[in-house]
Amino acid sequence: MVESSAAITDLLRQCGGYAVIDGGLATELERHGADLNDPLWSAKCLVTSPHLIRRVHLDYLEAGANIVISASYQATLQGFVAKGISREEGEALLRKSVEIAREARDIYCDRASKGSWDVIGDPKALKRPLLVAASVGSYGAYLADGSEYSGIYGDAVTLETLKDFHRRRVQVLADSGADLIAFETIPNKLEAMAYAEILEEENIKIPAWFSFNSKDGINVVCGDPISDCAAIADSCDRVVAVGINCTAPRYIDGLVRSIKKVTTKPILIYPNSGETYDPDRKEWVVSSLVCRRALSCFLDSLQQGLQKEILYPTLGNGATRGPLSSEVVAGPLRTPSEQSLNLYLANKTP
Repeated sequence: MVESSAAITDLLRQCGGYAVIDGGLATELERHGADLNDPLWSAKCLVTSPHLIRRVHLDYLEAGANIVISASYQATLQGFVAKGISREEGEALLRKSVEIAREARDIYCDRASKGSWDVIGDPKALKRPLLVAASVGSYGAYLADGSEYSGIYGDAVTLETLKDFHRRRVQVLADSGADLIAFETIPNKLEAMAYAEILEEENIKIPAWFSFNSKDGINVVCGDPISDCAAIADSCDRVVAVGINCTAPRYIDGLVRSIKKVTTKPILIYPNSGETYDPDRKEWVVSSLVCRRALSCFLDSLQQGLQKEILYPTLGNGATRGPLSSEVVAGPLRTPSEQSLNLYLANKTP
């Protein structure tokens, strides 16, 4: 068994029971002028404008994030080859994605050491811990056809297909200097199984988290029960946290409840703003439910339903955080520029 859980355990302990994940990378890259209309999506900036990636990471650190996620979500060796980039160059770009995040952390820490640290609680608290997570997106993200939001890959895509597709990328990212690997927007149970087997077979030494997406609050997007998917994460020693991302906030309550029935591992939540992805237009479409009032009502009802299990929704840029007594890793619904709400859920009642 790998001794990997200490990274998250120590992070949560130092953060007082909860930690904050950064927000949307692509949204902020576009706000800074990047054109992401490309099969590589945000990974395109690894080639064209790495300085923008560094800037966004730094923005999130300055906004209070404890974890920044690398720009490798849609960076695959197969995708790079399709763009005329060799596998060797592709592997270098994967490593570069983590290097950029680490550089942003170093810059932030250097600036903080010359001023005052953002501490948790009183001034005697420990310096705010900062981790870099290497992102791994799904097979559907590589296809860039919207199937990461359906999880339907067809009968020809088997467990071995997915393992062969992901294996080398996971190996490279595991040796890149990242503190952990973030398997994000997992759309089906088969891909979760593939990730778990790769982690075991390759004896990956750094911890990992599994984060799924849902469009009904009961199942992951392909229709597999979220409880079955979370059970796969729970059974893998190398997975130290499990949760939900890229999912409408109104579904978080039920999904977290289902996850907690099958695991005691820390819970991740970093939902989207409630928009729906249009694979034809390749953009997020605002629905009638996406508005501040609707989101506020959702949070109110969720807080009543979870009683003490949900503690304090807070603003992403420096607002006072409520006291937490349980382990959770949470992320903003949007970006630091939009002063988005963070949602903090507890892994257990006080």
